Amino acid sequence: MTDQALVAGALGVVAGVLLTLVLLAALRLGRGSRALGGEAERATSRTLHLAGLAAAELRSEQGPDLVRAARHLRNLLGVQAVAFVTADGAVASDGSIDGLDTSAERIAARVREAGRRQVFLRRRARDDSSHEAVGAPMIVDGVIQGVLIAFADSVRSPLVRATGEVAEWCADQIALTELEASRASLAEAELRALRAQISPHFIYNSLAAIASFITTDPERARTLVLDFADFTRYSFRQKGEFTTLAQELGSIRNYLELERARFGDRLDVRLRIAPETLSTVIPFLSVQPLVENAVRHGLEPMASGGRIVIAAEDEATHTEISVEDDGAGMDPELVQQALIGSADASHVGLRNVDTRLRRLYGAEGGLVIETNIGAGTMVRMRIPKSQPMYETDAP
Repeated sequence: MTDQALVAGALGVVAGVLLTLVLLAALRLGRGSRALGGEAERATSRTLHLAGLAAAELRSEQGPDLVRAARHLRNLLGVQAVAFVTADGAVASDGSIDGLDTSAERIAARVREAGRRQVFLRRRARDDSSHEAVGAPMIVDGVIQGVLIAFADSVRSPLVRATGEVAEWCADQIALTELEASRASLAEAELRALRAQISPHFIYNSLAAIASFITTDPERARTLVLDFADFTRYSFRQKGEFTTLAQELGSIRNYLELERARFGDRLDVRLRIAPETLSTVIPFLSVQPLVENAVRHGLEPMASGGRIVIAAEDEATHTEISVEDDGAGMDPELVQQALIGSADASHVGLRNVDTRLRRLYGAEGGLVIETNIGAGTMVRMRIPKSQPMYETDAP
């Protein structure tokens, strides 16, 4: 799924949720007093509260609890019982009607067959144990993901409309859950792609450099082994889409120590890091690929090596992070093609970081690259300092 599709899906789902809640509040108010003011506010507040409780159960991290969700929706609709029948035929219900699950299965089958909302009216028995029902499909992307059924003593048009709206709202919750899962899968795929860029050539060179010091400088070899272990441990950690700038710089230090073992004095690294920026939350593996790109494409082709400057500046609401080298530089047109994915895979790390930044921070949040052949390269990113929606596993 593309970023545009994810955004469009999110906007569509959010709009549907808001519209449904407004209609539910209006329907609930319509069943009670027609007076405005306090009664309207109470009806709206109760609707939002119950919808929020149901949403929390439908979108729980441990998986949806349909029984608890049905309980909240029964209170929302003011009916005898509510049942969910899932796509695989499982029934989750709340209420005190005899034969509830069996009735729910039969009604769900009729709703699926019709593909739309169905009303089931029955003649009231003398023992007052019979019931009527309305069933509505929960449709996501044109597919019926389940059926919501409301059971009541008497089904009238307001309940029919309300049940249909609640079913659409439940479908919105399913769509939001799928959207979040897609986002998580996308983030995981992006990180796998970045990890795949840890070149076997780099690993071979690092191990060869370590081996060269084993007899001549055992202590240096030991330090490099630890640097290599820390670098790979950070790069291949299993959880957390975010980290802090301080943690990322620690991994970059390990990487550069391994490259210094190969480059020697030809690799000159300068840090210009404002202390207040070290706690900035950044996407995991967002700065490190920029440094690797500077070494691999900027300095490695130069016989004399060169200098890399890693900087982080506090800019009020943002932290600006830059990686600059005075090496071979790149063709600006090829860089542009690489960022849109139409060039070869030599700069896939840059493209991956740019894509992740734009997904997280919007179209203006991507990389800014200044370069030309023979003129070196500067890559900049601006990270918001306040990101309450994103968490890091940093200690």
